[in-house]
Amino acid sequence: MEQPLEVAYTIACTETKFSRAGLDFVAPSGIHTSDNADYAGNEYDKGHMAPAADFACNQQMLALTFSYLNCALQQENLNRGVWRLLEVHERDLAKTGTTTVTIKLHFSALSAKLSSGATIPDGFTKTIKSGKTTETYYFPNIRPTKKSYIEYLVMNK
Repeated sequence: MEQPLEVAYTIACTETKFSRAGLDFVAPSGIHTSDNADYAGNEYDKGHMAPAADFACNQQMLALTFSYLNCALQQENLNRGVWRLLEVHERDLAKTGTTTVTIKLHFSALSAKLSSGATIPDGFTKTIKSGKTTETYYFPNIRPTKKSYIEYLVMNK
């Protein structure tokens, strides 16, 4: 599928201390992933699964987020909109204690495949655990129709 199936991480930074200027995604050695060709001329961003801002503690940690192992074909308005706002929320939660995130990418027999070879995820489930609270969100990988990430909340306990 050339996409990760799941990404899990613990938020390392709540404040951006280093710039992502000049960084671009790199392909890992020996692992077949998506590449620049998969993102050309379509509506999909190289959506960070573990956000760069969560690891901008130092330049080395930040650079590690720019791997094709950590990105997925994510509808551009989703990536730049409610998904980005949820990333801000998870950093806010991390200010009060350890916060872990798991993202599962969903694929089906009907998942579209690009002519370049990569499969487009149907959607994303993001689970955020902070303290005694667990929040789970589901986002279909389409142009968002809801204005707030809260509207994508499927479980809060």
